[in-house]
Amino acid sequence: QVQLVESGGGLVQPGGSLRLSCAAAGSSFSIYVMGWYRQAPGNQRELVATTAPGGSINYADSVKGRFTISRDNNKKTVYLQMNSLKPEDTAVYYCNAYRDWPYVNSWGQGTQVTVSS
Repeated sequence: QVQLVESGGGLVQPGGSLRLSCAAAGSSFSIYVMGWYRQAPGNQRELVATTAPGGSINYADSVKGRFTISRDNNKKTVYLQMNSLKPEDTAVYYCNAYRDWPYVNSWGQGTQVTVSS
């Protein structure tokens, strides 16, 4: 498994921006699908965005045009730039590393994002 540590969460006003980071420990970062997920109180964890080793990127419809996921394989870090934040973006954001084989499905501890005036 992979150790993941998120940072960058906090309190921001509607319309503001935040940048989340997720640093991975260990080797082989470049072969993982890296993703950001979020979970609001009372809701299931949901996909926000993923970036695959081949470069393909996927976003949830709710964040398209506002959020940007990127990865730096040399730094073993994945980022989530969040712009035009809305109160409904409030959630705990989790970083995920995934690979089919050998199987890896690791989660970070989560970072709280609160969008409120």
